Amino acid sequence: MGCVYIPVQNSEEEVRVALDQLPRDATDILDILKAEQAPLNIWLIIAREYFKQGKIDEFLQILEEGSSREIDEYYSDVRYDRIAILNALGAYYSNIGKIETKQREKEEFFIRATHYYNKASRIDKHEPSTWVGKGQLLLAKGDLEQAYGAFKIVLDGQADNIPALLGQACVQFNRGRYTESLELYKKALQVYPGCPAAVRLGLGLCRYKLGQFRKARQAFERVLQLDPDNVEALVALGIMDLQINESEGIHEGMEKMRRAFELYPYCAMALNHLANHFFFTGQHFLVEQLTETALASTDHALMKSHSYYNLARSYHSKGDYETAGRYYMASVKESQRPQDFVLPYYGLGQVQMKLGDLKSSLSNFEKVLEVHPENCESLKAVGYIYVQQGQAEKALEMFKKATRIDPRDAHAFIEMGELLISSDTSAALDAFKTANSLLRKSREEVPIELLNNIGVLHFERGEFELAQKTFTDALGDGVWVDFINGRIHCPNVDSAAFPAQFKDTDFFHQLEEDGISLELPWEKVTTLFNQARLFEELHETEKASILYRLILFKFPDYVDGYLRLAAMAWARNNVQLSLELIGDALKVDEKSSNALSMLGNMELKADAWLKAKETFRIAQDVTGGKDSYANLSLGNWNYFAAVRNEKKDSKLEATHLEKARELYCKVLAQRPGNVYAANGAAVVLAEKGLFDVSKDIFTQVQEAAAGNIFVQMPDVWVNLAHVYFAQGQFALAVKMYQNCLRKFYYGTDTQVLLYLARTHYEAEQWQDCKKTLLRAIHLAPSNYMLRFDAGIAMQKFSTSTLQKQKRTADEVRQAVSELKNALRVFSQLSAVTNHHSHGFDEKKIEMHVDYCKHLLDAAKVHREAAEREEQQNRQKLEVARQLILAEEARRKAEEERKLQMERRQHEEMLRRVRQQEEHFERVKELWKGKNKDKGDDDDESGQAEKKKKKEKKKRKKDKHHKDHDSHMEDPDNFMEEESNFMSDKAEDGAENAQDLLAAAGLEDSDDGEMNAPPAKKARRKQAYSDSEDEPLQKQSPEEEVDAYEPEFREEGATYEPQFREEGATYEPQFRESDGENGDNRLLEDSSEEAVNKEIDADSD
Repeated sequence: MGCVYIPVQNSEEEVRVALDQLPRDATDILDILKAEQAPLNIWLIIAREYFKQGKIDEFLQILEEGSSREIDEYYSDVRYDRIAILNALGAYYSNIGKIETKQREKEEFFIRATHYYNKASRIDKHEPSTWVGKGQLLLAKGDLEQAYGAFKIVLDGQADNIPALLGQACVQFNRGRYTESLELYKKALQVYPGCPAAVRLGLGLCRYKLGQFRKARQAFERVLQLDPDNVEALVALGIMDLQINESEGIHEGMEKMRRAFELYPYCAMALNHLANHFFFTGQHFLVEQLTETALASTDHALMKSHSYYNLARSYHSKGDYETAGRYYMASVKESQRPQDFVLPYYGLGQVQMKLGDLKSSLSNFEKVLEVHPENCESLKAVGYIYVQQGQAEKALEMFKKATRIDPRDAHAFIEMGELLISSDTSAALDAFKTANSLLRKSREEVPIELLNNIGVLHFERGEFELAQKTFTDALGDGVWVDFINGRIHCPNVDSAAFPAQFKDTDFFHQLEEDGISLELPWEKVTTLFNQARLFEELHETEKASILYRLILFKFPDYVDGYLRLAAMAWARNNVQLSLELIGDALKVDEKSSNALSMLGNMELKADAWLKAKETFRIAQDVTGGKDSYANLSLGNWNYFAAVRNEKKDSKLEATHLEKARELYCKVLAQRPGNVYAANGAAVVLAEKGLFDVSKDIFTQVQEAAAGNIFVQMPDVWVNLAHVYFAQGQFALAVKMYQNCLRKFYYGTDTQVLLYLARTHYEAEQWQDCKKTLLRAIHLAPSNYMLRFDAGIAMQKFSTSTLQKQKRTADEVRQAVSELKNALRVFSQLSAVTNHHSHGFDEKKIEMHVDYCKHLLDAAKVHREAAEREEQQNRQKLEVARQLILAEEARRKAEEERKLQMERRQHEEMLRRVRQQEEHFERVKELWKGKNKDKGDDDDESGQAEKKKKKEKKKRKKDKHHKDHDSHMEDPDNFMEEESNFMSDKAEDGAENAQDLLAAAGLEDSDDGEMNAPPAKKARRKQAYSDSEDEPLQKQSPEEEVDAYEPEFREEGATYEPQFREEGATYEPQFRESDGENGDNRLLEDSSEEAVNKEIDADSD
C-alpha cells in the first residue's frame, strides 16, 4: 500500500503516513497537516484515501477543513489545489443528491454542491474541472440544457477534454440524441484510446438505441474482452439474447444474467430480469426474493419501478389484489412518467378495476393509451369502464377502435355487440355474427352465450325462424329435440285438468323409467328457457309448457320457470293457478323480487291497492332497495294514490308526490338509463308546476325511447303534450298529440283524441275541436261524454262567431247551423234516462238547451244585419268594378291613339326622306344637263368669284355648327332652320358643281353669263331650290316638330348624320375643307381627269 510524506516545517525531515494505516480520528492527521503547513495536494490525497476506505465522515472533515477561510487565506497563492478540494466536495454532494430518494434532502445536497462549485469559480472562473463538475451537478438535477452549456464551455476551450466529452455524450444520450452521443463517445476514444471499458459500454448503448443491434453487440463483447467481469455488459448482452425470443437465445440470456448475478449479487437490472424469468415459470417465491434484493440494492428510480412491478404482478397473479395494487402504485411513483415505463400503469388499472375503483382505473388506462394509442387490451378495458359508468357512446367508440386496429379480435366484437344491444340491434347482431365467424375460422369453440345472444336478437327483431335455428345450434342434441320435433308427446288431458298439467312431474319420471335420458347441462338452461319463450310467442303453448316443466324438473329452484308458467296461466285468465305458481316461486325464493313484483302487479289489476303496496314494499326490502322494478312500482303506487285522492287533501297529495319522486330518483341513481323512472320523475315535477324542468326530462326520455325499438312509450309523448298544453303552447301540444296518435295508436285512441280536442278548444279552434270529437264518437259511440263535449264545442263556435264585431253572412249562417246541431245534441242527451251514469247533470243539459234556443232567436237579427251589409258591400264592389273597367277602356284607347300617332309620324318621316332623295336626283340631272359649250370665264373674275363663294360657304358652315345644339334644344325652330340649311346645301352643291365644270373647261365662258344681272341669278337660284323648298313649305313648324322629333329621340341621333348618310353621292359636300389647305387641294384636283373620276363615281 502507498504512503505520503509530509515535509516538516523548517527542516529537511518528512513525516511518513501510510495510507492503509490512517488514524480513525482524522483530527490527528489534520493537526499534522496544519502544523507542518503541508501542501494542499497531500490533504486531497489523504481525503481521497479515507473515501476509498468508506470513511465518509473523515473524508468530509479533511476537505471541509481544507476549504475553510483560514486555509484559503494561508494558501491564497495556491489556486489549483484549493479548486480541486472544492470540486471534490461538490462532486461528493452531487452524487449523494443524485441517489437520494427524499426530495427535501436531495435539494439540500444539490445546494451544498452548488455552493462549493461557485466558491471554486470565484477562485478561477475559467477552470475546466469546475465547469465539468457543474455539468455533472446539472446532469444529476436533470437540467440537461444547462448541463449541455457547461460542458460546451469546456469543449470550446479544450476540444479534447475527456471528462467534458463524456459528460456531453451523456447529456445527448439522455436527450434522446443518440447519434450525437455516439459521435462524442467515438471522439473520446480517438483522443484517448486507453479509456476504461465503460466508455465502450456507452458506445454499445447508443448503437442499441439506434437499432444497430449487431454493432451494439460487438461493443458489449469488446467491453467484456477488456473487462470480463463487467456486469453492465453482461446484462446488456443478456437482454439482447432474451429479446430473440427463441429457446436458445433465452437460455443464453439467462445464463449471462446468472453470471452477472454471481459477479455482483446486487445488480438491480440482473435481479429484475431474473425475477421476470421466474415469474413466467411460476416460481413466485424466487420472484419476491430477487425483487426485494433489487429494491434494497439500488436507488435508481427506473430500476426500482421495474422491481416493484415484478413484485406487484406476482401478487396479482396469486389474486392478492390489494397488495398488488400497493406495489403497482409504488412502481408508478418511481417511474413518474408513463413514457419511461408504462406496464405498471396497465397492471394498476387492472387491479383497480377488480377492486371497483373505476375512476382511478380509467385514468391509468388512459395514460397507457397516451403512450400506446393502439393497444387493443387497453382500449377494451377503457370501453368496459365506460360501460360501467353508463357512458355508452364513449365505450362504443373504444370497442370500435379496437376492432379497427385488430379486425381478428373476436372478443372485442363480442363486447361491442353486448354494448349495442340496447341501442342498435342490427349493429349488435352484425358484431355477434362477426365474432362467431372469427371463432369458427380460428377453430375455437364458440361460447353458447354468444349463440344465445344471436338467437335473442333474432327473436326480438321478429325473425323467429333464424332465432329457432340459432337456439337449435346452441343447444345441440338432447331430449328437448324430441320434445320440439314431436317424437315425445305429453299425455292428453281434458280441459278441466289442463291447468293441473302445469305442475305435473310424473310424466318426466315415467320417461326416465323408460330409459330416456333427461340430462340438461346448466350452461344450456338459459338457452332452453329462451327457446321455450320463443314457442310461447309463436302460441305453441304445449311445447313452451313442456320445456319450462323440463327445466323445473331438472332444476326445481329455477324461479323464472314458475313465473313464465304463471304468466301463461294469467293469459288464460286462470288467476288462481297463476297465484299458485307465483307462490311456488316464492317458496323456492321468498326474496325473489321478480316474483313479488309480479304478484304486486296482479294485485294492482285486481284493485287491491293496500296489498299491492305491501307486496312492493317487501320486494323493495328484500333487495335492500336495489331492485329497480320494485322501487319503480312503489313509486307508481304513490303517484296514483296522489291523483286518486278523493278527499282532495292537498297535504296528503303532496306527501305521496314527494315519496314517488324520491323512489323515481332512487331508481335513476341505480340505473341512469331507466326511461320509465325518468318519465315518472318528470310527471311528478309537472304535477308540482315545474314545467320547464319536466319538459326537458320528457324530451330526453322521448329521444332515448325513440332510439330503442324494444321500448314503446306513448305515455311520454302524451306527457310532453300535456306540458305544452299547460304552458299555453297549443300548437306544439296539438302536434305532439297527433304524432302520438299516428305513431302508436293509428289514430284510434279515444283518450288521446279527447286530449287533442281539449287542446283545440283552449286554442279557440272550435271547428278542429268538433272534428276531433266526431272521430272519437265514431270510435266510441256509446260514450255520451264525447257527444256532450261536441255540443259544447259547436255552441262555443256559434257564440264566438256571433260576438265578432265584423262577420259575414256566411259566417252567421254557419254559426246558426252549428247552433242547431248543438241544440239537437243536447236535446238527445236530455232524453237519456240515467244521466249520472254517463257523468253529466240533467239540469246542466237543460241549461245548455235553453241557451242554444236563446242564441237561435238572437241570431236572426244578426243574420239579417249581416245579409244587409253583405248586399251593400256587393253593390259597392260592383260599382268599383265598373269604374275599373271604364278606366281600363280609356287607358287602352289612349294607348291606341298614341300608337297611331307614332305610326303617322314614322310614315311622314319616311315620305320626307324620299322627297329629299328625289330632289337630289333632280339637282344632279340638272348639273349634268348644263350646256357644255360655255366658255371659260375670266381667270381673275373666276378666281375672285370662287373665292367669294367659298367664304360664303365657310360662314354658313360655321354658323350651322354653332347653332346645332341650340336647334336641338329648341324643337319649334328646328324644322324651319333645317329646311333653310338644306336649301343652302343645295345652293352650295350647285356652286361647287359649277366650279368643277369651270375647272374642267366645260363651263360657258360667256362674260354676260358670268356677269349676269342679279335678277337673272336670283331666277337661276330659284330654279335650283324650288324643287326642295316647295314640299317643305307645306307643313307648319309645329307639325314638323310633331312628326319629326319623336323619331329622332327614339333612335338617339340627329338629322345631319342621317342626311349625310343618305346623300353619300354628293361628293362636294364631303370634300369641303376649312382653311387654305382645303382650297389648294381643290385646285390640285381640278383637272379633267379628276372631274371624270368624280362623274364616274356619281354615276356608280
